[in-house]
Amino acid sequence: MIQFDSSHAFLKENILDYQPKVNEIHQMIMDKTGAGNDFLGWVDWPNTYDKEEFERILKVAASVKDKAEVLLVCGIGGSYLGARAAIEMIQGLYSGNKTEVIFIGNTFSSTYFKQVENYIQNKSVVLNVISKSGTTTETAMAFRMLKQIMEKKYGKEECKTRILATTDKARGTLKELATKEGYETFVIPDDIGGRYSVTTAVGLLPLAIMGIDVKELMAGFKQAFEDLADADLNKNTAYQYAVARRILQNQGKDAEMLVTYEPQMTMVGEWWKQLFGESEGKDGMGVLPCSATFSTDLHSLGQFIQEGKKVLFETLLLVEHPTMDGLFPHDEENMDNMNYLEDKSLDWVNKMACKGTLEAHEITGNVPNLILTLPDMKAHTFGYMCYFFFRACAMTCYVLDINPFNQPGVEVYKKNMFRLLGKD
Repeated sequence: MIQFDSSHAFLKENILDYQPKVNEIHQMIMDKTGAGNDFLGWVDWPNTYDKEEFERILKVAASVKDKAEVLLVCGIGGSYLGARAAIEMIQGLYSGNKTEVIFIGNTFSSTYFKQVENYIQNKSVVLNVISKSGTTTETAMAFRMLKQIMEKKYGKEECKTRILATTDKARGTLKELATKEGYETFVIPDDIGGRYSVTTAVGLLPLAIMGIDVKELMAGFKQAFEDLADADLNKNTAYQYAVARRILQNQGKDAEMLVTYEPQMTMVGEWWKQLFGESEGKDGMGVLPCSATFSTDLHSLGQFIQEGKKVLFETLLLVEHPTMDGLFPHDEENMDNMNYLEDKSLDWVNKMACKGTLEAHEITGNVPNLILTLPDMKAHTFGYMCYFFFRACAMTCYVLDINPFNQPGVEVYKKNMFRLLGKD
């Protein structure tokens, strides 16, 4: 499902030489014995996910999506990035879906919140609030204000069917509030961290409300689990990618730019940045994850990539079959001198731009490139891609002997912020 090509990466070590280390770490992942093993629930989640809750997600989604002109997804980090990445990748940016999704609770911006408030004033709204504890500041602030807006508009009784809470199964501020108010609740598993949670209710509920085939998504997730069950580096593309990343870092490449040529996959890059940045960026180690959408960002970043300091490598996340395509038209006057492209596929033009850029960056710019190729941008492929990156991320972190599942550094800014805000 995902092809891997390292032939453009100038690797000075052989990926296969890492086989003994990969065997050891693979067993550690499968047995859940590595650092942070209490957050390895995603490993066998394709088989162990709560089937009863899954059916309830489908049922609730069907019951609310007809009343939702706007679905508000209130969460931050892993509580929204995966869902947004999936919705945009699978449905595109202008899908014509009768339900519009707005992501909120992921910023302190007063302007953003007030503009959303004004926009939804005369629209039918359903709100999905997502927080393990219910006390994440950005999300908690937005939810309090949205809850009051919706109660004023609909009344407390109707809000029981319009507000959905995804939170801890038994405890926490949001769980207590949801139980008190009578909201339908869904579970964030204890053993799956936020950045690995898109195939739990965290992502599946908003995706189902938006009309995405979550059964297909989970089928792709499971296929990746099966395909990547063998540690053999001749077969396991996720481990090949993980090892190649480590080799490139050993060669002094401390930044990785994930590049897509599809605007609808820009948020996949944002989701991927959290997954890898929060997992391996600790103990003074890790590769800085950044992302770009070409050819758009070639007009801003291309010069640095081509001729700037050689600190980065690129990982191209390419798509074999676009969601839609068309032919470039003929023009009799040809004043723009573009007739040389007539009757050419628009996707073919995109792929030729990719080919030319790869040649420029690799051969002239001496920039290493890894290539990952997806078959399409459908739900099955998204699910497969998620598991692929989960497994690759765990491997690349364990090779560094660091815990992929904690994030102690993010607590520092929170303590400073709370002090400045006057919180006890």
